Amino acid sequence: MEQPQNPEHDKVSSYDLRTVRDWFDELDRAITGHMDRLGVPVLQVGFGVVFIWFGGLKIIGGSPAAELVANTVYILDPAVFVPILGVWEVLIGLCLLYRPLIRLWIFLLFLQMPGTFLPMVVLPDVVFATFPYQLTVEGQYIVKNLVIIGAALIVGGTVRETDVNDSRPSAEEIDA
Repeated sequence: MEQPQNPEHDKVSSYDLRTVRDWFDELDRAITGHMDRLGVPVLQVGFGVVFIWFGGLKIIGGSPAAELVANTVYILDPAVFVPILGVWEVLIGLCLLYRPLIRLWIFLLFLQMPGTFLPMVVLPDVVFATFPYQLTVEGQYIVKNLVIIGAALIVGGTVRETDVNDSRPSAEEIDA
């Protein structure tokens, strides 16, 4: 037996659904607004901590990646090269934490990144369990740098947003 149609009931249900949808939309806007506002600063601090930490480990001789670095750049003395790389990474981390040095951070990072992929060419047996798709732990350590590159592009894309040294006129000022 079919239920009789109640237009008032349909209005209430439709109203309740719209209210829930509006509430969810408002909540969603608030959450994504906070994510937008906090995302890049949290990314910068996270980057800074990782680079300072990993670089510091190379300086003090405690890096699990030191052997991989030494075997990759075998033409240089690892006792000299690994700590120098560590200092480079600490410098990258520090530049990232101080906004006026973001451009220097980008430069230093993008000079370093090609070298991080070098073991894939020089030491494929260390990087791949099965070439070309099954990575070892060392291979995973290297491939994660693709995420670092992508995140660096995001942070680098914000460098002009609060550039207090940029004295050039804006598009609005030029049009005026």
